[in-house]
Amino acid sequence: MDHIVKLQHSLDALFGNGTSKLLPKDIEITFSRKTGRIRTVSQKGKFLCTLRIDGSLAISIHFAQMLLKNKKFKENCIEINSDAAPFVEQGRSVFCKHVISCGKNVQISSDTPVLFNNKVIAVGRALLSSDMISDFDRGVAIKIRDSLKSRNEEITS
Repeated sequence: MDHIVKLQHSLDALFGNGTSKLLPKDIEITFSRKTGRIRTVSQKGKFLCTLRIDGSLAISIHFAQMLLKNKKFKENCIEINSDAAPFVEQGRSVFCKHVISCGKNVQISSDTPVLFNNKVIAVGRALLSSDMISDFDRGVAIKIRDSLKSRNEEITS
């Protein structure tokens, strides 16, 4: 199977049909020397995502902002309030009480973009499902893996 087709199928399976249409045409794929599998995907030197062993994708903030143009992708995101935004930008975890809205496709241990004012400010791993995040007022909802301040960059779109 072609590696780009494999990446497109993974995007569609994880984030909803049609998300693979937003994958840029001029991507560079780095392969593992030992296994020959996809290691990283980048565009013009900017990291987009990496393929994990379990088949999921670890996406970057830049790539999540690109995928946000698809309406189905928003079902995989959570939106936070203004109280938590500065802390999440620094790489701190998101707590349940700071979540304004939660997409229905957020599942335990899935890669989840964190939105504030319709911009992706961080990407992390969900510790709870969307139902649990909506029901609870305590506890960590998303453990942040990558944030804006940790990379010292701004999103432009």
